[in-house]
Amino acid sequence: MKITTACLCLLLFCTACQRSSRKLIGVVSKGQAHEFWQAVHAGAVSASRDNGVDILWNGPSDETDVSRQIQIVESMVARHVDGLAVAPAERRALVQPIVLATQKGIPVTVYDSGLDSPQYISFVATNNYEAGQLAARKLGALLNGKGKVIALNHMPGSASSMDREQAFQTTIAQEFPGIHIVGSQYGMSDRAKVLGAAENLLTAHPDVNGMFASAESSSVGAALALKARKLSGKVRFVAFDSSPDLIQDLEDGTIDALIAQDPFQIGYKAVQSVAEKLAGKNPPKKIDLSAVVITRSDLSRPEIKAMLFPKLSTYLK
Repeated sequence: MKITTACLCLLLFCTACQRSSRKLIGVVSKGQAHEFWQAVHAGAVSASRDNGVDILWNGPSDETDVSRQIQIVESMVARHVDGLAVAPAERRALVQPIVLATQKGIPVTVYDSGLDSPQYISFVATNNYEAGQLAARKLGALLNGKGKVIALNHMPGSASSMDREQAFQTTIAQEFPGIHIVGSQYGMSDRAKVLGAAENLLTAHPDVNGMFASAESSSVGAALALKARKLSGKVRFVAFDSSPDLIQDLEDGTIDALIAQDPFQIGYKAVQSVAEKLAGKNPPKKIDLSAVVITRSDLSRPEIKAMLFPKLSTYLK
């Protein structure tokens, strides 16, 4: 009996040691509400399981709340997490807290959106400039190279969406001289505000032929405006990101094409890169993930289904 008890105590002690030796990676999102961030969270959880680390997930409820995101990063640094993965809501405002983390010896991966500083171990994101080009070329083809277009942009300072917007504008100007962008407004990551902005643009430009939206919230709000005005299928619409609502809008013809990212892989690669650094490896400085153009006919493809419908319940309890 004494031997059994001693072995049991030793087993419990070793188990506790193993738990305490697991590294903790703080994962900070831009927001919480949109489907995109839920998929990022699921990918981060999957990577933590595969790499034997724990994660601490947090982010502001609203993507415009930059000060709250800064507070979250600073609190994780104060908690002495072993590593960080941060999606900067604003490319300049997050520089100081991220630099502070690196100065304290905490490796940081920047993901989803860029930072005006090179002080990170890896940058994991969709190639957003390329994604903007894809959107411009798809809308240009839908319009046969002629027409008037309006754009629903995301929010100033968000590097990822700004890259898409810049690429869209530049590609339209260079490759489709018969298409003119006649108006654009920011939706500030708020579907209701996007709806109002889209209504304003459609009122100001009743002869518009095409529309582009650069993020999930912008896409949802713009689609609502088209449906409210019975313009589904009449105004050719290329939207960005994916969610159940947007996929339904693609199926019913309100949206002609989605430029879709793989948020699950973004979350996975972000955590994996930090875990590799903590294990003594050197992850790539930049990890580009390509966006995909999805039309209604693509929805039956197995690889598209897997990307659009990750099994979130497997990872998020």
